[in-house]
Amino acid sequence: MMKVPSLNVPGLRRRKADGLPGVTAVARIDRRTKRLTKRLKPGEIAIIDHVDIDRVSGEALVACGVAAVVNAAASISGRYPNLGPQILIDAGVPLIDNASPELFERIADGDVIRVHDGMVYLGEELVGKGQPQTAESVEAAMTEARAGLAVQIEAFAANTMEYVRRERDLLIDGVGVPDIRTSLENRHALIVVRGYHYKEDIATLRPYIREYRPVLIGVDGGADALLEAGYAPDIIVGDFDSVSEKALCCGAELVVHAYRDGRAPGLERVHKLGQEAVVFPATGTSEDIAMLLADDKGATLIVAVGTHWTLDEFLDKGRSGAASTFLTRLRVGSKLVDAKGVSRLYRSRISTPSLLLLVATTLVTIGVVLSVSPIGQVWLNGLRVAWNGFIFWLVGLFS
Repeated sequence: MMKVPSLNVPGLRRRKADGLPGVTAVARIDRRTKRLTKRLKPGEIAIIDHVDIDRVSGEALVACGVAAVVNAAASISGRYPNLGPQILIDAGVPLIDNASPELFERIADGDVIRVHDGMVYLGEELVGKGQPQTAESVEAAMTEARAGLAVQIEAFAANTMEYVRRERDLLIDGVGVPDIRTSLENRHALIVVRGYHYKEDIATLRPYIREYRPVLIGVDGGADALLEAGYAPDIIVGDFDSVSEKALCCGAELVVHAYRDGRAPGLERVHKLGQEAVVFPATGTSEDIAMLLADDKGATLIVAVGTHWTLDEFLDKGRSGAASTFLTRLRVGSKLVDAKGVSRLYRSRISTPSLLLLVATTLVTIGVVLSVSPIGQVWLNGLRVAWNGFIFWLVGLFS
């Protein structure tokens, strides 16, 4: 069993109305969790429709300071042991599963609702109910999901073969990779996805970024992650459904991820902002095409932040796109390094103690040279005269 660290959220506001039990707060409602977390404020209740809440979504909800989560779907369907529900429960966030789908019609965004024992109230009216989850129920569901993991691995293998059939020209020969202005030839590429522990990874890579100055590639919200860390992305890749307008207008080169038939919904948003972009049609995920782009354009090393690496993380994506992620890593494997590996292996060529020792040694050397040479004696006498004059002037101010 993978251990999920407990995440405590300070300042979680759980209000009680007229002494009624449960959590009473403003409701934020959206069927897409990723979209909801952009406007969710601490102490609010999230109403979502998310089958198999993944780890990234669970961490994002906790980071927003959510007071409770009402899910119209099964947070753990049993397909695979997804980690999101356990993260919510470990953080002390009430979780209600399989809630009444009518909640999306009966509750408006911004309504004040009360959640208690699986019941959802709007004022005094009961508008929906579901199954409250506990640490025990989540653990039981995870155990059952692990028992059926072999079936998911078989499906994963089948998806992998299907992806090879559809994208063999792209994977083998790079057919379909668009031309871009930014040069990656013989440079490092740092690809940032707003995924697992991306903030910590970027922080550990600061010395590496400062010394090697890699081409910074943000994948959708990864571009905002770079901006938040104080860096300007050179390239932004994605379908642009989860990246801010600020990032899209920051001057980076834009690469729109399109469907294989050429449809690119993100291109319309780019044009509305008055920006230009190139289109990259591919079946895989946006982080996959970012890696294929960097590899095709001659990057000597690809450092990945927030991307998927383990089998749990591949399955945690909850879609057949995991096959493309797996095969893309095989394609660029000789160049690809996880950010955590870089932070462990890389050390700045000049450490702080070494630099201080160098400065101290230099000062001592200068002092010895000045003390034994005739010219040094003249300089030292001049410094003594100047120092004595300064002390005389300073004493005169107070006499």
